Amino acid sequence: MSSNTIDAVLLAKMFLAGAQNLDARKDWINELNVFPVPDGDTGTNMTMTIMSAVKEVQALDDPSIKNLAKAISNGSLRGARGNSGVILSQLFRGFAKVIKGADEIDIPMIAEACQKAVETAYKAVIKPKEGTILTVARGISEVAAKLAEGQMNMEDYLRSVIEYGSQVLARTPEMLPVLKEAGVVDSGGQGLIVILEGAYEAFMGREPARASAGEAAAEETEERTAAGEEIRFGYCAEFIIHPAYTLPEAQIDELRAFLLSSGESVVLVTDGETVRVHAHTDDPGAAISRALAYGPLSDIKVDNLRLAHHETLIHDAERLAKEQQEAMAENRTEPPKPVGFIAVSAGEGFREIFAGLGVDRVIEGGQTMNPSTEDVLNAIDQVNAENIFLFPNNKNIIMAANQARELVKEKNVIVIPAVTVPQGIAALISYDPGLPVIENREAMQAALDTVRTCELTYAIRDTHIGDAEIHQGDIMAVGDNGILAVGKEIHETALEGIRAMMTEDAALISIYFGEGYSEENANRLAQAAGELYPDCDVEVNEGGQPVYYCIISVE
Repeated sequence: MSSNTIDAVLLAKMFLAGAQNLDARKDWINELNVFPVPDGDTGTNMTMTIMSAVKEVQALDDPSIKNLAKAISNGSLRGARGNSGVILSQLFRGFAKVIKGADEIDIPMIAEACQKAVETAYKAVIKPKEGTILTVARGISEVAAKLAEGQMNMEDYLRSVIEYGSQVLARTPEMLPVLKEAGVVDSGGQGLIVILEGAYEAFMGREPARASAGEAAAEETEERTAAGEEIRFGYCAEFIIHPAYTLPEAQIDELRAFLLSSGESVVLVTDGETVRVHAHTDDPGAAISRALAYGPLSDIKVDNLRLAHHETLIHDAERLAKEQQEAMAENRTEPPKPVGFIAVSAGEGFREIFAGLGVDRVIEGGQTMNPSTEDVLNAIDQVNAENIFLFPNNKNIIMAANQARELVKEKNVIVIPAVTVPQGIAALISYDPGLPVIENREAMQAALDTVRTCELTYAIRDTHIGDAEIHQGDIMAVGDNGILAVGKEIHETALEGIRAMMTEDAALISIYFGEGYSEENANRLAQAAGELYPDCDVEVNEGGQPVYYCIISVE
């Protein structure tokens, strides 16, 4: 029979089971992303956030509720990634504030802790939106308080609270139109329910239910790495097809559909005479054989992604260790300089651009892998400066940056809320070493408003957003506030994205090409953009970013 109170041992089991349940379903939660881009990361961010707290909990020898509360709060706070992860950490933080003085947790205390959790999380969000994880958490808090006034036992109480939370989650599409258009519930709210369902199963003395076939489809074939990332398909196949005639769009779509049926990261780029192909797959031979049906091949290249990823992890670890050693040596011997700079970006090209602009530390990350609060804190610690300007360069990293800023006491950290890398670059260029810090902050924030950005990537599923009908494999130009253009080819879709961003006062178009887009294609795009807008300067730079073929800004 279940107990009407929760002691430290049971609390630890419930928390670990909730984390385990989330980890088992993170891929499914990632797929609830509103935009059909290959970077849905809510499930991953929430999992990495809670797993940081799991490490703290598992390190406790003889946990009390006080120690558990501290471990859960501190671990999730420092490990928080992305907006969903930061909000989750704040929910844990508020809950922990109430329970930390108890020997056992009863129903009234759960109700009070839920209320504190919601209050703490809402304070961390500047502009809360209805239909998100916050709405689900608030619904849980309200029903927890209402039911606490009755005479329910703990089993019925917990089950009823979670069931009501699920009902609120089911209504999120009615509260947030973008969810309704995409046909999904809020991914962060779903993650929270998954955690609570796992915790309830542990309370009942059961193992959390296994993920459904739909939720676990990708999980069965994935390989987890030491860094917490996942390699779903083992090989990267690249080649060029030389057809005897210009392939009609239907045949290109047919080949794309075949490659997507057994892989991901599929890119087909045609100039009319050739078709350049890139795909991640477990069977590169099948991809090559199918392509041969359309014409002879050249420049065939097959890489082992798992081996390459392992080598990259080693290289990155060595580089990070070297940077940390250099920073520690610098901090020991040099007095702090007046101003330092930290930027977040993904891609070696962007790293070099930021270094050239005087950035002291570049945190590797972006849309596909949000750095944690701990990552940001480490970078701040490595910069020997009294004042540090921090550029998140992504809307999903700003909350972690602000959270890190609040935890730093000995340095003045100024977060410049750039939501794209081009915005961060523009803000850095506007920096004037002759001005005081506060005036530079104002100038940098003003520079953000002069930049419009779009990112070119491909759709991972069929959906409908606004007026745009999107099909799996389509190329999308994703702007600051939504989809700017959808097409079958990168070049034309990029030009449509530029047209959507143009204004009468525009003076500069910048194109940053990524891993899946060649410099030759970027230059061809730049030439076309220059012909369309002769009064604008057009520049091309290597960004080296993953997932996005190119990132384009108009200033």
